[in-house]
Amino acid sequence: MKKIGVAILGLGVVGGGTYKILTEHREFYRTTQGVDLEVVCVLEREKSRIESLGIPKELVAKNIFEIVSNPDVNVVVESIGGITEAKGYVIDALNAGKTVVTSNKELFCKYSHELERDARRMNVGLYFEASCVGGVPIIRTLLDGVQSNKIYSIEGIINGTTNYILTRMTKDGMSYEDALAEAKRLGYAEADPTADVEGFDAAYKLSILSSLAFHTKVPFANVFREGISKLTREDIDNGRGLGYVLKLLAVGKETERGVEVRVHPTFVKSTHPLAGVDGSFNAVYLTGDSVGEVMLYGRGAGELPTGSAIVSDIIYASTHDGNRYSTFKNTEDADKDVKFVTDFESAYYLRLTVTDKVGALSKITALFAKNNISIVELMQKSLDAERATVVLVTHSTHEEAVKNAVSRIDASDVARVESVIRVLS
Repeated sequence: MKKIGVAILGLGVVGGGTYKILTEHREFYRTTQGVDLEVVCVLEREKSRIESLGIPKELVAKNIFEIVSNPDVNVVVESIGGITEAKGYVIDALNAGKTVVTSNKELFCKYSHELERDARRMNVGLYFEASCVGGVPIIRTLLDGVQSNKIYSIEGIINGTTNYILTRMTKDGMSYEDALAEAKRLGYAEADPTADVEGFDAAYKLSILSSLAFHTKVPFANVFREGISKLTREDIDNGRGLGYVLKLLAVGKETERGVEVRVHPTFVKSTHPLAGVDGSFNAVYLTGDSVGEVMLYGRGAGELPTGSAIVSDIIYASTHDGNRYSTFKNTEDADKDVKFVTDFESAYYLRLTVTDKVGALSKITALFAKNNISIVELMQKSLDAERATVVLVTHSTHEEAVKNAVSRIDASDVARVESVIRVLS
């Protein structure tokens, strides 16, 4: 039976989960997969983590050199996170002829071109299923499940922290601040939640997924990004009254105009499959030319779901001959012939504070008309004797048209735009 020695770098949430799965399921993999996966060494500075997992002292390496020079190590798992140290360790492992499995979405998003170059040169594997959407096998699906299709679009809820916060705001009436505080208490949000709530995490993942889906390099710099920190209960409640649920959505499309990639809060019709994805769960909704619509749903984070994705990659690497690399030219920047759509099309929700006087509403609708924006729904409620709140939803239009209309409305003497939220068409 083929024996594979595994080294794990970092025994935090993901690394610890990976160790548990590998040790507890070793006999199961021998029986079902025909491969013997053995953790032969780990690299971790925190003694408490090593002790809590019951790892024998003789398996603990002092430094990365001990691991990459160990002939019994076939696969190196990087679950440290961050960039500087992790990147150096991964490059060391690849250059030593070790296959690497990583869960590091920021590292892979920004430096996959460098890592893949070294992997190709050394003819070793580079796997990254765990970098996107936790235990949901979206990368394997794109590579091995729907590869017969031309993928038109990928839409997803791919950050569990923001989805938990928005679910609590929607279903339990919590404020953003209270929902974020609860997410921190439960371990869904970091002490500094910026990467999650401002959309960076989802943008890293969308960069990776859209590159795979559309067979072209989609750099992180080309992803439009907007977070959830400015959202209000008022808008969530208004949207619900109109039949929408608010999600932080990642959207990637390949159209005749070019590649469109964006992460932002989005109102989704309550009848859409993504509307029912709550809490820390994630989902990705694909549309292919032959298969049609496919949705994958599951836990987007956590020690065992993400560890499951890492172990899946280890098994795949151990049971397949040869190595698979990008189907596109993987460079730092996008190919010069690829066009990116920034003036994308969407429907829009807008909330305005309007001076409650004769002709105010007609002036606003005239400004929309000048920008070729038509309105699907409109509702108005008085705030006081002099002001009213107007909420409207537009037909599908262009981003630049909405920006121009908002600018003109704010410059007028009749209204102020309080919020603009895109609507999934």
